[in-house]
Amino acid sequence: MQGLVCNFTPAHCYFLEVLTDRKLHTVHQIVLAFLTAFTLTYNVIPSIIRISNKKRLFDKPGDRSSHTVSTPSLGGIGIFAGVIFSVVLWTPFDNFGNLQYILCAFLIMFLVGISDDLDPLTPGKKMVGQIMAASIIVFKSDVKLTSFYGILGVQELPEWGAIVFSIFVILVIINAFNLVDGINGLSGSLGILIAGVLGYWFTQIYNFQLAIVAASVVGSCLAFLKYNVTPAKIFMGDTGSLFLGLACSILSIKFIEIHNDLPNNSPHIINAAPAVAVGIMILPLFDTLRVFTVRMMRGRSPMSPDRNHLHHLLLDYGFSHMQATSILVTVNACFIGFALYFQNLGNLTLLLWILALALIGSGLLHYVVRKRKLRQMYGPKPENDLPSPAATND
Repeated sequence: MQGLVCNFTPAHCYFLEVLTDRKLHTVHQIVLAFLTAFTLTYNVIPSIIRISNKKRLFDKPGDRSSHTVSTPSLGGIGIFAGVIFSVVLWTPFDNFGNLQYILCAFLIMFLVGISDDLDPLTPGKKMVGQIMAASIIVFKSDVKLTSFYGILGVQELPEWGAIVFSIFVILVIINAFNLVDGINGLSGSLGILIAGVLGYWFTQIYNFQLAIVAASVVGSCLAFLKYNVTPAKIFMGDTGSLFLGLACSILSIKFIEIHNDLPNNSPHIINAAPAVAVGIMILPLFDTLRVFTVRMMRGRSPMSPDRNHLHHLLLDYGFSHMQATSILVTVNACFIGFALYFQNLGNLTLLLWILALALIGSGLLHYVVRKRKLRQMYGPKPENDLPSPAATND
């Protein structure tokens, strides 16, 4: 390596040294952001549990609940505190940029979530808060999708189309995380997987502001899981799931759009970035799409509650919470690997493959669960009830 460096001019050597030192310094900041978020969340959650128990702020079991014991549901406060404190502490002020607006959107989402956890809001009020947060992200932080990237023959979007489509995508991802938060460990594990994959890519392209956000999300979720695995001592509630959905929507959109600014010879360009982003977010996105479609086909409102989510199907089949979580997170990781490996197929082809595989997998799961339920309801047919050979011949 020393001989290679000596081939450069002194100016090149100085530039390389400065760039290397800056990268190492910022990677240290990313690691410190992860550790800070983890430490703060890990230490604040027990206090939240204690206060929730004292004030009887519980999530009580209901007809659709997957838990049978009243459990505190304000764990999202710890996740939010860890992420915000870590981002503000470790992001260099001169590079803070549009992060101030992202933090404002985070705060709005936090207030909506905690209000709903303490005293349930109507769907309309929750949607107003989500639209406010998404609008700040799109208008002030300029986090928006500007193109369809050739999907269905559409390239660049007009400004108004980019704004409307981006707000819609953010709302979909926020609510997808909110709806998938149904069993122990699932939302936190998905947050770690999705933010971890995207954060690694942001680190590779030297976008350290977003890498710090992703590392903080991973650290806080990892600490939260300590108290959320079975037997769960606390749930993240809407405070956590809405916040995670907003954070992952920002990271996903920036993952897609930053490719426009990368040089053509960059080794970090990912072909079919929109399709790969869907692969990264496949579980919450597909499960929400599937459940909404089934509800509407049955003549019901897409927002009407039921027990038809993928995690419910796995529980009905007989898996425990943590087994179901492990299966779903592993499946999501496999889809990420599939999308990255076949990224050269192009956006539309890769999206169709991802959707087809998801449909086949969920269809098989629904079939085996339904078959198991029928077997439990009616049991195997007794041998005495079978017709005799003579009776059959008659």
